Amino acid sequence: MAWNLLSDKNQVQEILASSKDIPQLFFKHSTRCSISTMALRRFENSGILNDKNLQCWFLDLLEYRPISSEIESLTRVVHQSPQVILVINEEIVYTESHGMIDADQIQQLLV
Repeated sequence: MAWNLLSDKNQVQEILASSKDIPQLFFKHSTRCSISTMALRRFENSGILNDKNLQCWFLDLLEYRPISSEIESLTRVVHQSPQVILVINEEIVYTESHGMIDADQIQQLLV
């Protein structure tokens, strides 16, 4: 499974509503940051993108920074980069940034 690309502010509300049916995960990534790239590679190498019970959304922060502000506004999770936010049934159940992003912990929440 590949990433779903987040490129429109209006998608955020729809994604949050979709979390009633299937867990939704936002991954905020800065393409100029080596720490962000390391976290992204580790996350992708975990195999979590193959989980059919999860939709993963990739946000390029340099290209679409206002979308991150929309996510922050709607979830009340302060922006960081890199950052993961997992939403299940319209509730934030996991949020972490930098080296603390842990795909195994996310997988456990999906069971």
